[in-house]
Amino acid sequence: MKILYYDCFSGISGDMNLGALVDLGVDQSYLIQELKKLGIQGYSISFTPDQRKGITGTRADVNLTEQGDYSSTPFKFEGLKKVADTQIHHHQKHNHGRNYADIRKLIDESSLNNNIKKISIAIFQKVAEAEAHVHGKSVDEVHFHEVGAVDSIVDIVGAAICIDYLNPDKIISSPVQLGGGMVKCAHGIFPVPAPATAEILKGKPVKLGAVPVETTTPTGAAILAVLVNEFTDRPDFSISKIAYGIGHRDNDLPNVLRVCLAESGGQPAFDYLRSTAVMFECNIDDMNPEMYEYIMDKLFEAGADDVYFQPIIMKKTRPGTKISVLCQHTVAPSVENILLQETSTLGLRKYEVQKTMLKRDWKTVETKWGTVRVKLGLINGVTSKTKPEYVDCLRIARENNIPITDVYKEITFLLNNL
Repeated sequence: MKILYYDCFSGISGDMNLGALVDLGVDQSYLIQELKKLGIQGYSISFTPDQRKGITGTRADVNLTEQGDYSSTPFKFEGLKKVADTQIHHHQKHNHGRNYADIRKLIDESSLNNNIKKISIAIFQKVAEAEAHVHGKSVDEVHFHEVGAVDSIVDIVGAAICIDYLNPDKIISSPVQLGGGMVKCAHGIFPVPAPATAEILKGKPVKLGAVPVETTTPTGAAILAVLVNEFTDRPDFSISKIAYGIGHRDNDLPNVLRVCLAESGGQPAFDYLRSTAVMFECNIDDMNPEMYEYIMDKLFEAGADDVYFQPIIMKKTRPGTKISVLCQHTVAPSVENILLQETSTLGLRKYEVQKTMLKRDWKTVETKWGTVRVKLGLINGVTSKTKPEYVDCLRIARENNIPITDVYKEITFLLNNL
């Protein structure tokens, strides 16, 4: 199985990604010719050898003309500078804003192949959703001061062209270094990560503070969020090629993106979802049992993925309860505070766990009593497991005064005969 691995120990930006993938073997002439299919003008792109802290690789430069050419699609001028992606020197130029519909039309009407179009649009949608959430607007209302200009279109569509060219079976990434300090963006002065970057990487493993500057941009974050199948700091594969994309800063930490081509040793390619999460545990033997329901509700409201209680025997053979909470890194501080402030424990344990999950989908089944939702567990696009939604089954059982087991039997029969 062919694996593309992103080692984001120094973050990622759109131009670093292009430089790294060209350094890895993407034909730069092919990339440039494919980008011309968008029909936009006002830029040039070049790839040159460069180095940071003695590490050699390829630097990508997307250079804009003074006026640019935005005639290929309608847009609204925002009068803003694109300054959040501060790693890239051309981000100091004035940029114009297109909305998501403008960009989608531009891509759809190009002669790029369908896979490139699909990847490109997915990355733009990821940024659109993040910006919409930050601004409290709908996706259609957002105008992209960050990704609507020519340079970012080149970064994102270029990434899709490179991935289509390499055609990996699986894409893996390390936890993503975000950097530190403050960043000037269109929203004002913000601590790293920028608001859109934080929203895009929500639920993904990240690291902070390696250097006092922004190391991961919204464009780089969106590329990872859409493309990566698994985030892990414990990759298991055999590396065949290593390449570097050179950034435009000269930090103490080398401003480079390392990418690798690797093989998994011929193991079956299953499209399981893999990620890391945080597990909290604490043991309690002196709290009013009436409070456990309240604690569980508070933890779920804070964003915990799972909460469960186990009876245990503690020291001096005292019966007690172990509280276990599984959550994403982003909500770990809230979970920690609830356990320390709302329970009687004086301390807790915290450790990182690896999660492996089936991809999931939903379908509806029409029974003789009404509609029931069914959750599907998928492996390589094929349904492996099915689970009727309990609340739907309960509702039907109560409305029709029948045993809930009859509802489950009916759904199982229907699913087996679809």
